[in-house]
Amino acid sequence: MTINQTESINPTPEQLNAIDAYWRAANYLSVGQMYLRDNPLLREPLKPEHIKAMLLGHWGTTPGQNFIYAHLNRLIQTHDLNMIYLSGPGHGGPALVANTYLEGTYSEVYSTITQDEAGLKKLFTQFSFPGGIPSHVSPECPGSIHEGGELGYSLSHAFGAVFDNPDLIAACVVGDGEAETGPLATAWHSNKFLNPVTDGVVLPILHLNGYKIANPTVLARISHEELQQLFYGYGWIPYFVEGDDPTAMHQAMATALEEIILTIKTIQHKARVEGETSRPRWPMLVLRSPKGWTGPKEVNGLMIAGTFRAHQVPITDPATNPAHLAQLENWLKSYRPDELFDERGRLRPELQALAPQGPRRMGANPHANGGLLLKDLLLPDFRDYAVPVTSPGAVNESDTMILGKFLRDGIRLNESQRNFRIFGPDETLSNKLNAVFEATNRQWEGDQLLTDEFLASDGRVMEMLSEHQCEGWLEGYLLTGRHGLFNSYEAFIHIVDSMFNQHAKWLKVTREIPWRRKIASLNYLLASHVWRQDHNGFTHQDPGFIDLVVNKKAEVVRVYLPPDANCLLSVMDHCLRSRHYVNVVIAGKHPAPQWLDMQSAIMHCSRGIGIWTWASNDINDEPDVVMACAGDVPTLETLAAVSILRRSLPDLKIRVVNVVDLMRLQSSTEHPHGLDDTAFDLLFTENKPVIFAFHGYPWLIHRLTYKRTNHRNIHVRGYKEEGTITTPFDMTVLNELDRYHLVQDVIDRLPQLRNRMAYLKQEMQDKLIAHRQYINTYGQDMPEVRNWTWENR
Repeated sequence: MTINQTESINPTPEQLNAIDAYWRAANYLSVGQMYLRDNPLLREPLKPEHIKAMLLGHWGTTPGQNFIYAHLNRLIQTHDLNMIYLSGPGHGGPALVANTYLEGTYSEVYSTITQDEAGLKKLFTQFSFPGGIPSHVSPECPGSIHEGGELGYSLSHAFGAVFDNPDLIAACVVGDGEAETGPLATAWHSNKFLNPVTDGVVLPILHLNGYKIANPTVLARISHEELQQLFYGYGWIPYFVEGDDPTAMHQAMATALEEIILTIKTIQHKARVEGETSRPRWPMLVLRSPKGWTGPKEVNGLMIAGTFRAHQVPITDPATNPAHLAQLENWLKSYRPDELFDERGRLRPELQALAPQGPRRMGANPHANGGLLLKDLLLPDFRDYAVPVTSPGAVNESDTMILGKFLRDGIRLNESQRNFRIFGPDETLSNKLNAVFEATNRQWEGDQLLTDEFLASDGRVMEMLSEHQCEGWLEGYLLTGRHGLFNSYEAFIHIVDSMFNQHAKWLKVTREIPWRRKIASLNYLLASHVWRQDHNGFTHQDPGFIDLVVNKKAEVVRVYLPPDANCLLSVMDHCLRSRHYVNVVIAGKHPAPQWLDMQSAIMHCSRGIGIWTWASNDINDEPDVVMACAGDVPTLETLAAVSILRRSLPDLKIRVVNVVDLMRLQSSTEHPHGLDDTAFDLLFTENKPVIFAFHGYPWLIHRLTYKRTNHRNIHVRGYKEEGTITTPFDMTVLNELDRYHLVQDVIDRLPQLRNRMAYLKQEMQDKLIAHRQYINTYGQDMPEVRNWTWENR
């Protein structure tokens, strides 16, 4: 709806003049950051030596964000709001730095950036400068929970922030360029998951300034009516503030925000006091203002303000072009800095008073530094869920189904704290975490039918068929001090590759910022994995997310491949308790052999890697071959191959090494979990063949071990992009990870066996032929494969 100003609650003209002055101060500081390294208050004529050698930054979005921030400050003051600010147009870093400096937060966390002329000089110089800060809204900026280096995730982060935060308002500025991304376009539907009783509020502010880097934006070039209908169709009440005259825009903005807050309070009162249960239509704001508002209108005879040319640095050469220098000086002086800052360079007291105080400042709100609010997750004793294993492989269980019971009770334990949720794209049941629905439901605010299952307005499971939204919700939830788990099909976690990248970078940077507190780890459970997607075929088979993860800094990433349910319980308990990591856990959901009793599993997972003595026969001797494995199916096939070898070659000395923590393979100089060379050589020997059956792409093992003494003898079997609609065992055959290929690998790498083991090798080849004939005839694996069990010999 368009605001009728006569019906609005308006601030006084004096208050609006003060807001305008505050806005001018923020704009002045923003321009100064982009251009100046000296003379920060123009106390002398501007000279070339005052200009930075390299001009970087994004001006186009900045004045609009400064405008929004100034008005939100007033709203917080007037209504005592608990509010954080997310900047979707993330390269508008000058705006957030300027505003957190004006409110005092910046100087509190960076004591050298003082509230005076010297501090302003440092503030300006550090921006986009070697040894300084990035040009986008980065982790270094107080009040930020949203990395501005990539577009598309601001709105999903905002919703994640307000889940289970009933008093919080997340003001989320969405750039009209950002609004064209897939994740953002989908995020408008997040309002169907917001519980007005137990959750906070997201206030989206769509900033229509008309252009991306070089093109107009889609939403800026459709009619007012079409835009209004679009957002009404998404379930929002759109309020519009449009124009370029500052006086009129200040009045319209103040009026719109007052009506929005009134609407929010009305919705919450109806839900929380009157018991209204229908899904509300939440308000949002559309701000249409010129790109580069208040900046130079023309440079070099070309229009700047209101065009795409205002996107980055409007005046490009003030250091060597006198006309540009004069134009920059006039631009800076247009904000009348002498009216804004006193003789010491401090913001004048009457303007300082416009900012909220203490933690009500958006830069100082503890929700934007979530580690300050983080409470330990309450978890049951995972040992209570142990699968009883009397002998290796004697019982079959679904690993994730066992885990589901542990997560169910974790949800129950944290019910009063409301600080743990499970996120996933409609796959919680598919991944066999069924038991969690004994304790909770899926959160859902839309209509319900009698045939629906597990839907409620207060569920702890968040499901939407968009990996982007699940990832973004979870990240926002973690960044504001809570805990969570993302469960997904392994192949389709790739959809959030870039989001994972940004979060891992955030964790890496914030580890090095003293005032940032550690947050709960981002935990991925990848089930329905590559080796058990035979029924869905090639499109569902991809273990490559591991490769992406290990690219990131060693102090941030962890990858776990538990071989059975007891190991999975031990690993997941560790991951859910951990801080400031990305933990990737890959586990099977289909019934599979269980190898270790709980105490053995705890010992094995604590080591992360180890010799399975019960499967080996080289104790007190030197092995002829090392059979290594990582992953549940590779472990099964390795043990099946070992059983064949031990039956056929009882004198062959075999060592079985199982890897749970993949990063143990790296050198201790490369990763904190890595083994030193001595320890690695003790496990894998210095000169014996190593046949390594790996869950993922085989070259990753070579990459992790290339510096090791025995690397030349490590032969890896893994996924080779071979797959189809087939049987579970045939998936391993197609990729030569099966027991029969592994046996042949041993024969081929032990010269002393080649002559006398010709019959065994031919037997293995015959088995592969028989396998192919059997599955093509019967549509299932051979009984000797389906019914195979481990027998100690």
